[in-house]
Amino acid sequence: MSYSAVVYKVMIASPGDVSAERSIVREVLSEWNVVNADVRRQVLLPIGWETHSVPEMGDRPQALINKQILHDCDLLVGVFWTRIGTATGEYASGTVEEIEEHIKVGKPAMLYFSSAPVLPDSVDYDQYRRLKEFRLSCQSRGLYEPYSDIQDFRTRLYRQLQLKINRDEYFQANGLAESLPVIRDIPPSPSLSKEAAFLLKECVADPSGHVLHLSHPGVYVLQVKGKNLIEYGNERSRATWTSALEELERDELLAATGPKRNIFKVTRKGYEVADRLP
Repeated sequence: MSYSAVVYKVMIASPGDVSAERSIVREVLSEWNVVNADVRRQVLLPIGWETHSVPEMGDRPQALINKQILHDCDLLVGVFWTRIGTATGEYASGTVEEIEEHIKVGKPAMLYFSSAPVLPDSVDYDQYRRLKEFRLSCQSRGLYEPYSDIQDFRTRLYRQLQLKINRDEYFQANGLAESLPVIRDIPPSPSLSKEAAFLLKECVADPSGHVLHLSHPGVYVLQVKGKNLIEYGNERSRATWTSALEELERDELLAATGPKRNIFKVTRKGYEVADRLP
């Protein structure tokens, strides 16, 4: 069934020696959409010069790319290994220009630098020197993430993308994050804790009847109707809401829909019990 969704464009910025990482960024965004799009009514759309730019004359090539695709993007993911790229006349490279222009207007950027081994004869040392200068300049302006290999990059990006979307003020201001619910006025039912009763009623009120549950190192999400019920960094909150989910599953009011146990749906029994809740 079709539905309206908020689309956030994600710019993939990198020189030419990290093509595998560019593919991984697209895969991770696709995985995020599979898990989150139906429940949150939001989509992360990967954007890159190779897929979204068109021929045009009248300005510097990078200026045209900025105008055509960069300026409309919401989040930027930048990746480097041994190269910085070709100078644009304004910045050290096209990738650097995309990053600097993006953060200049206050939009979030996530930067990654590879420490994977490389054959010495394959390294352009002028490129590598300029890359180190840029990385050094980033140290005083924010946080970037090193990674050791392709799998390490995938793991870090997947986890940190969840954190970025759930915590960054930019996405909160644009409707991705909502305040935690107040449940103190909801009485418990004879058989359910007040948290479990609240979670069941919220799930039933969502037309999809879904609860999203993610648990990775440092990332805990239990989300219904676009709201993450687990307060970030609060272990008591994590334990409380995880227990509520387990309670509903144990009583056969919610059921996991796949082997990854990321999505739980209301059962027929769950709808019947919810109808009897105060």
